[in-house]
Amino acid sequence: MSGQSQDGFTPTGTIATTADRRRVVFATVVGTTVEWYDFFIYATAVGLVFGQLFFEPLGANSALIAFATVGVSFLFRPLGAFLAGHYGDKLGRKTVLMWTLILMGAATALIGILPTYETIGITAPILLVLLRIIQGISAGGEWGGAVLMAVEHAPKAKRGIFGASPQIGVPLGLLLASGVMALMTAIAPGDQFLQWGWRVPFLLSVVLILVGYYVRRKVEESPVFMELAERKEKASMPIVQLFRKHLLLVIIAAFVFAGNNAVGYMTTGGYIQGYATNPEGPIGLERGPVLVAVAGSAVTWLLTTLLAGWLSDRIGRRTTYILGWVMQLVGVFTLFPLVNTGEIGLLFAGLAILTIGLGFTYGPQAALYAELFPASIRFSGVSISYAIGAIAGGAFAPTIATAIVQATGSTQAVTWYLAGMTGLGLVATLLLRDRSGIPLGPDHEEEQSVSPVRGLARA
Repeated sequence: MSGQSQDGFTPTGTIATTADRRRVVFATVVGTTVEWYDFFIYATAVGLVFGQLFFEPLGANSALIAFATVGVSFLFRPLGAFLAGHYGDKLGRKTVLMWTLILMGAATALIGILPTYETIGITAPILLVLLRIIQGISAGGEWGGAVLMAVEHAPKAKRGIFGASPQIGVPLGLLLASGVMALMTAIAPGDQFLQWGWRVPFLLSVVLILVGYYVRRKVEESPVFMELAERKEKASMPIVQLFRKHLLLVIIAAFVFAGNNAVGYMTTGGYIQGYATNPEGPIGLERGPVLVAVAGSAVTWLLTTLLAGWLSDRIGRRTTYILGWVMQLVGVFTLFPLVNTGEIGLLFAGLAILTIGLGFTYGPQAALYAELFPASIRFSGVSISYAIGAIAGGAFAPTIATAIVQATGSTQAVTWYLAGMTGLGLVATLLLRDRSGIPLGPDHEEEQSVSPVRGLARA
């Protein structure tokens, strides 16, 4: 039966219709877009206003402290991944996804009504960090569930392109966050943006969450989980089994994502936005044009992410990744020379070139991760690998970049840091076998338990 479910059958033996699959893809895209909009709107605001409104009274390093709060949330992603992985493998993917959406939306909306340092003093940054932590817990649980809902519903030959649907939620979230912020800089320019304009994108989250919740309610549970539930084969302690049998695999898979995430967080973490618009920095561009350029690069990121997912179904996940690492390295070395020209068109070109590699090292990730882990612990495996990779990669990438520039007065060392992270991702990819098309259902746990790490026979 599990072989059938991998090719479009439900556990009861009926064929999943094209409409069913479209509904899954649509719900996955909408849900992850809303989640990442909420997550990225914070990072965008850090680069533009939070340092001034919440952290400036704390001293000369207010910008560094503000960017550090972006990274703090990543430290709590593993908690979200542990909770979501445990309950996702026991209660289902859909249940977890509903709760992560609500949690993220509530935290984001509360940031939109939070008083600033000028009003309530040190309590303001403390509450801001606490709400960012809640966002981190939600993000830690969201990705794994969205990935498995997409990939486990997909026909075997189309897992790459189906798996790209939750992945495009990231560039769509960035596009939406940057676009809304850019719109508000036009509606509420100058001091008005500092006074109230920045709050509107956070409050908009309430509407987006309602839409995402409605769409996700219409989607059926993952067929793989339904099979596990019918057979009563769900792991009692999935996280314990994961670390006992697959620890090395989790670490290597985490490094694959870290190589992408560190580079991606130059924009999703708000660094480029803050660097390019800093009035005391070397460029000093206006907020609006920079946000539009970032939004434009999100479009190229979206397109290359979809292309990479589609291509991975034809040439394999591993080969697609290797091509992506090469292109990402090219993007890393062209980014700052173009950004530092101070020309908005060249800044956009630098970001667009970078997103080609980012798309190719992100599009295949959902299918790659889903095919690495056995069915009974798959939610735990993909969620925790992702969360650890996020800490090693993007968590403090903006903070590190800010500290490097402050210490050296140049972005050259930032380029080498990003190149090193890209190399780490390439090495991790080379350590994995390609498992494109491996059966995902519970009938094939023995085959799935053969380690995909080169040189190891079994997990």
